[in-house]
Amino acid sequence: MKKSLLVLALASVVGFTGCTTLDPYTGEQRTSRATQGALIGAAAGAVIGNVTGSRDRTRRAMIGAGIGALAGAAVGNYMDQQEAELRRELEGTGVSVTRDGDNLILNMPGNITFDVNRDEVKSEFYPVLNSVAKVLKKYDKTAIEVAGHTDSTGTVEHNMALSLRRADSVAGYLLGQGIQNVRIATIGFGPHRPIADNNTAQGRSLNRRVELTLIPLT
Repeated sequence: MKKSLLVLALASVVGFTGCTTLDPYTGEQRTSRATQGALIGAAAGAVIGNVTGSRDRTRRAMIGAGIGALAGAAVGNYMDQQEAELRRELEGTGVSVTRDGDNLILNMPGNITFDVNRDEVKSEFYPVLNSVAKVLKKYDKTAIEVAGHTDSTGTVEHNMALSLRRADSVAGYLLGQGIQNVRIATIGFGPHRPIADNNTAQGRSLNRRVELTLIPLT
């Protein structure tokens, strides 16, 4: 089955849950700022630390399924061709294609993929995902990491869960288009990997996204 990773802040550092202070205005107990920072930091570290392990598991699953690995100069050429086809298919869709070494990153902005605070892929985005799936089916020696990201509005727990549900929705659609499940892993980063300033509306909009990282099987 498709592999999912989700680390909730409170579950990551249970030992901090007793660190509270008394609110001088309401008389209620509340989590101290230091504790909140520790919770958020621990959650981010746990999620990011799981990425390498997830990619290793996906690689082993693909090899176990009989998908042959690429080697040497074939890797770069294979990803060059895949990149060119993705750029042609996705031109004008709002989805960007970025090269990072031998990996490809498809950035799917949240405003064109999902309604506000929802995790169902918009029906008008289906044709874009169909185009992505068409290329991914052709280049089947590529692992697919689907990562959900949010802005910093709201609680960390809510954002972590929402980001994973959105990643799962995109992954589920690709599975429905015939992509092998051994190739796909999902992860929810919540607000922990911003690409813009969360203090501005534009920055928050950029941070709400789903990214597909395409990794050659080597």
